Amino acid sequence: MIDPAFEDEAGGAVAPPDPWDPLVRITHWLVAAAVLVNGLIDEPGGITHVWIGWGVLAVLATRLAWGFIGPAEARFSSFPPSPRAALAHLRDLRQGKPKEHRSHNPAGTMMVYALWASLAIVVVTGLVMTEAKSPVTIAQEKIAVAAGNWSMLAAASERDEDDELKDVAEEVHGAFANLLLILAAFHVGGVVVESRALRRNLVRPMLYGKRKR
Repeated sequence: MIDPAFEDEAGGAVAPPDPWDPLVRITHWLVAAAVLVNGLIDEPGGITHVWIGWGVLAVLATRLAWGFIGPAEARFSSFPPSPRAALAHLRDLRQGKPKEHRSHNPAGTMMVYALWASLAIVVVTGLVMTEAKSPVTIAQEKIAVAAGNWSMLAAASERDEDDELKDVAEEVHGAFANLLLILAAFHVGGVVVESRALRRNLVRPMLYGKRKR
């Protein structure tokens, strides 16, 4: 059965409207860049790494708010997670009969929530590891230690003593950072498969906001 929102006046199936507004596109690519840089390029624990982490926190908070107040296609109510619907979509995809969806398809929806959840865990554990210090504060402390400020070293030693929470946070942080890279690879693969099945470039609307009809 065709979704009424995807029918023309004659009752025929049409492509859904272009769903990706500028904020969705910008936050998507900012997160993608952050995951690649912090996961594969940047030095873990460095100032740049921390700056990017705080940036991701801001992007996540913005996207969360947009999921409630943004356009219909960007709202969480437009793509509720449903494992059963995701399996049904994958079955349709395997049979070469994927259905159109106004927002994320059910399988893509599950991936989106998995990516967001993993990213949130990485950010929270990063805050625990750095005691939620700003990158500026961390940079100042590094400079002080490099200059031989022993009082700073002593204070850091006292804070780290018997701090099991940080050790756990570090383990979880690393595990979910690796999981993010794996999920991102599956996400890219899913976009390629879906694009071929629908005979449409799904990357284009995430870049320019308009689908090629």
